[in-house]
Amino acid sequence: MKKILVPTDFSEHAENALQVAAQLAHKFQADIYLLHMIELPADMVNPVGGTRTSDLPEALGFMKLAKKRFTEIISRPYLKGVKIYQIVEFHRAFDGIMETSREHGCDFIVMGSRGVSGFKEMFVGSNTEKVVRTSEIPVLVIKNEHPEFEVRNFVFATNLDNNNRRTLEKVVEFATLMDAKLHLLYINTANEFITSKETDSYLEKYLEGLSFTNYEFHVYNDDSVEHGILNFAKKINADLVGVATHGRKGLTHFFNGSISEDLVNHANSPVITFKLEKPEVRKQFP
Repeated sequence: MKKILVPTDFSEHAENALQVAAQLAHKFQADIYLLHMIELPADMVNPVGGTRTSDLPEALGFMKLAKKRFTEIISRPYLKGVKIYQIVEFHRAFDGIMETSREHGCDFIVMGSRGVSGFKEMFVGSNTEKVVRTSEIPVLVIKNEHPEFEVRNFVFATNLDNNNRRTLEKVVEFATLMDAKLHLLYINTANEFITSKETDSYLEKYLEGLSFTNYEFHVYNDDSVEHGILNFAKKINADLVGVATHGRKGLTHFFNGSISEDLVNHANSPVITFKLEKPEVRKQFP
């Protein structure tokens, strides 16, 4: 964790995310890339790209205002000693976040969740879904203020599919980095019920060769995956909830619809998403 991208609209929820990012930056000697996207009104956008010449003064006005807000926010005491790169772009939120993360080689995203208010257009609807569910790098979503962001109990929901081991390795790496106890969680539902004998067998294969020991495995019964994750996290007072994401279809054979988005909207604790990586294809020989 060396380059942390923090999208901001200068709202309270965005600042909550920035405060957490600052703590991570101090802890891991990381840099912060603070990004503000200016989405121009539709009537100011030139159909062939850019802005019309007649609208240039107004566009520059948006830029000047953003720079002023940056000057105010980077003077916060909690950012002292953190190297910050200020980025202002005229772009749609999702596209700009993804492009900026790739352009600067960011390896982590911390962003605020609006809850009832906050990020008005930036992280609602399809933008939320796209960012948390399709990002190639981990996304940590912060909803509340965390003066001291510590992760003691980290719940990660899993389907115990051995093909997802590369994602599990990233989860274990993050848990180790945060010095957190990892709670691997399988949600049993009526439609996807498996026996204790089956979970034991799947878990053995899932963890095969993994030296990590600071974990517990749990099977929790509920009427849906989302409810199970939320209820279990509440039961153990989890500091962080994690899920793997797989494009627009969620985690294969386990998550569907908008589980990650629902968790971001409904979980009281922060939520982190990891991209589900496909296993390497190996040649089969007779």
